[in-house]
Amino acid sequence: MGKILWVIVFFAVIIGGYLFFFTKPTVAPDTEQNGADIAASYIPATAEGMIVVSSPAPGDTITSPLAIQGKARGYWFFEASFPVRLLDDNGQVLAQGIAETPLNWMTEDFVEFRANLSFSQPSTEKGMLVLEKDNPSDMPENDGAVLIPVIFGKTAGEKTAVRVHFSTMPEGSTECNTTVAVERVVPKTQAVARAALEELLKGPTQEEKSQDLFTSINPGVKIQSLTIEDGIAKVDFDQQLQYQVGGSCRVAAIRAEITNTLKEFPTIQEVIISINGETEEVLQP
Repeated sequence: MGKILWVIVFFAVIIGGYLFFFTKPTVAPDTEQNGADIAASYIPATAEGMIVVSSPAPGDTITSPLAIQGKARGYWFFEASFPVRLLDDNGQVLAQGIAETPLNWMTEDFVEFRANLSFSQPSTEKGMLVLEKDNPSDMPENDGAVLIPVIFGKTAGEKTAVRVHFSTMPEGSTECNTTVAVERVVPKTQAVARAALEELLKGPTQEEKSQDLFTSINPGVKIQSLTIEDGIAKVDFDQQLQYQVGGSCRVAAIRAEITNTLKEFPTIQEVIISINGETEEVLQP
């Protein structure tokens, strides 16, 4: 009997020593760490298979405003949102905001999200984008984060201003197609109308949201083509534009945001919207 007990104690010591010396705990990102330390940190296991960031990709060069897009499982959100932070290589917070989804987040499936962060030119060349799982319980076992290393691009070169229309609903109004124009600064380009639409698809910034502006356009929408001829702009989007879109009010808001943004250009008098080349039966209530 004593021999059996000795064998049990021996194996317990061996296993305990292995766990102590050869395993490391997972830790959440810490803003006090510098960028290299943050990159070396362990992403909590709860992040695995729960969130996919489509933009920016690791190692991308970014400028302000930064558009963030991707998809996450419903339990990454709380009340349709989760926090995001942009750090420089010294761990200083350059910007923080909220990633949101207009879709049903109470699901175990993946849900599209997007966020926009505006930031000043940092003193470091590299940084880290942190997308955190919303954890209202504050229990460590429910934490999660994805870390995206980024490179800060120089905000140099010629710029031009464009006007982008987002939806608003003034108090007492029943008009779903009311929009307000905001100014965005983009690199100077011959395809300025497309640049304006790209800014529209990024959605409003946190500051613009505080002014009661919002977008009815789904996150992740892609422009497939844009042509302007004889005063008519023909813009073709992918299927994401009308994914799970219903109701005459939302359809009217989507059309108004796109149409009014393009009509800011004096050469455009009419806008034709298509999805995968089809104009009929698209964006129907």
